[in-house]
Amino acid sequence: MALAVIAPVAAVVALIFAYGLSSWIGKMDEGNDRMKEIAGYIREGAMAFLRREYKTMAVVIAILFLILGFGINWITAALYVVGALFSVLAGFFGMHVATKGNVRTASAAQSGGMNRALKVAFRSGAVMGLCVAGLGLLGVGGFFIVLGVDAASVITGFGLGASSMALFGRVGGGIYTKAADVGADLVGKVEAGIPEDDPRNPAVIADNVGDNVGDVAGMGSDLFESYVGSIISAITLAVIIPVIKPAFGAEFPLPPMEGSVFPLVLSAVGIIASIIGILCVRGSENANPASALNAGTYISGAIVVVCSLIMSNAFFGNFNCAVAVISGLLVGVAIGKITEIYTSGDYKSVKKIAEQCQTGPATTIISGFGVGMLSTVWPILLIAAGILIANGFAGLYGIALAAVGMLSTTGMVVAVDAYGPVSDNAGGIAEMSKLPKEVRVITDKLDSVGNTTAAIGKGFAIGSAALTALALFASYSQVVGLDSISLLSPLVIAGLFIGAMLPFLFSALTMNSVGKAAYQMIEEVRRQFREDAGIMAGTSKPDYARCVDISTKAALKEMMAPGLLAIIAPLAVGIGMGAEALGGMLAGALASGVLVAIMMANAGGAWDNAKKHIEEGNYGGKGSEAHKAAVVGDTVGDPFKDTSGPSINILIKLMTIVAVVFAPIFLAVNGGGGLFGM
Repeated sequence: MALAVIAPVAAVVALIFAYGLSSWIGKMDEGNDRMKEIAGYIREGAMAFLRREYKTMAVVIAILFLILGFGINWITAALYVVGALFSVLAGFFGMHVATKGNVRTASAAQSGGMNRALKVAFRSGAVMGLCVAGLGLLGVGGFFIVLGVDAASVITGFGLGASSMALFGRVGGGIYTKAADVGADLVGKVEAGIPEDDPRNPAVIADNVGDNVGDVAGMGSDLFESYVGSIISAITLAVIIPVIKPAFGAEFPLPPMEGSVFPLVLSAVGIIASIIGILCVRGSENANPASALNAGTYISGAIVVVCSLIMSNAFFGNFNCAVAVISGLLVGVAIGKITEIYTSGDYKSVKKIAEQCQTGPATTIISGFGVGMLSTVWPILLIAAGILIANGFAGLYGIALAAVGMLSTTGMVVAVDAYGPVSDNAGGIAEMSKLPKEVRVITDKLDSVGNTTAAIGKGFAIGSAALTALALFASYSQVVGLDSISLLSPLVIAGLFIGAMLPFLFSALTMNSVGKAAYQMIEEVRRQFREDAGIMAGTSKPDYARCVDISTKAALKEMMAPGLLAIIAPLAVGIGMGAEALGGMLAGALASGVLVAIMMANAGGAWDNAKKHIEEGNYGGKGSEAHKAAVVGDTVGDPFKDTSGPSINILIKLMTIVAVVFAPIFLAVNGGGGLFGM
């Protein structure tokens, strides 16, 4: 139990280090008055959206708190509120620093070149990463120290709070950012023929705000709940499973205390490794920024590998659990690399899409879909291999450890991911402030790498979702007493089909939400151009606030249905059809959801970087017919990669943790057979 103290201590170290980075960023130069003005618009819009979103979510939190309190127990309900609060804090702190770092990155690019700009942008993202890991481990580790192994029965409430906030945050932020992005691109770049981030575009501020609410706060809350969920699933299984009987090697006991403390200490090691990795990121003027970011990722991963071997031998007298951890970590790194291959402009998949743009939008979309579908093959095979290896060495507990291993360096992963939107915002500020062209060249390079790192972050999130959901599913099966699920049962097959359908229904809701919000944005931008000729002439100032308000209202309205679907569906199936049918539903959702999420995220990333490949001067460059086709492809890909795709992995995990938390209610209905059980 004494070793468990390491977890909250490491969490506090992460938060202190994040504060130090935030203070360092705050001392950087903000540039001229025009840059400060634009950055102020972005910061004000982003924080205003978060405040309105959290007020909306407070109603949902209050209702679920009462349901959990009366239906399960009040400790679980209280932990649910704390989990939701910590998720809010992680997003709020990360967004606050990201909206400070964007203008300072642009200023650093002007005064200090590529190396200085990379340092500011990356450290801005690192604050988000360290807040995610620090608050997540502080919550889980703190409650474990207070409650001991008894925490396993109630700490799932903390995970439910994190997951519910993550889904609403990811969906709401995704709808906001893509409504603005689609409106800005289709009217500004395609119809009006003005550059991206041109200050004459009324939607340009909303677009830059969206980068923060969707890609910083949204991704942060996404990996926060993955991180928390993986640790909780390992603790839950450690308490339930007395002995591990691996396929490779001799069986060994799994004491509840040691089995629970191991993932906590491992996560603490991951935080320290992430801090070291963050400090090791060093760029240079002539090198690719991706090389510096990859170096930090590999260093932090190597530290976790070495420490997991030492810890596994110390805790359990063998290396079985270390093998499970390493398998998850390696799968995560490999999925990230494969994602890069399919979404980076340095590889042939994106270059092929760019080439197809020469024949119009239709072939652009067809080739992008093909790349997205093909990109599912290796990640799925790797996830399958990781599951088999982890299970072979440490059983179901090993699968949970594989998820913990994959997410152990979450601080570094989120830092690399959040760096992207900071760089993107910096480019927008440079464009709107009319800084020298060489500044935009630097920010565009950082942004292009950021698109790839964002795709890698989504790959990590999706891969970890598969392992975390499977580990939580194993916890659910143990709690409700399911040794197996029969595919000969009509109820199970029905549940399987319902589950497989849910990611498609969810994607339809979120895609249509973006479409409706984008329609309003497009009409508003057209109206401003039509009614005020001075905007295009540069003599009038667009009404930026109106576009920000459209995105905000649409996001808050449209996020409710997809968010509630993830909570209502498992409750309806579990109560109506029984615990076994719910198991079938969760399995179906996991299988189809991971595939759809990978396809959408990678297709969207590939379309985006194909557009940037053309903008670098290939196939006619900016303004060419190929570029116009690429913009259409990128516009289709926007909700793929930033709204629907990355939200599906949260859908999967949220439904699974709802099943675990409400398992006692399912068992109370007809002995687990459901109202309509056969």
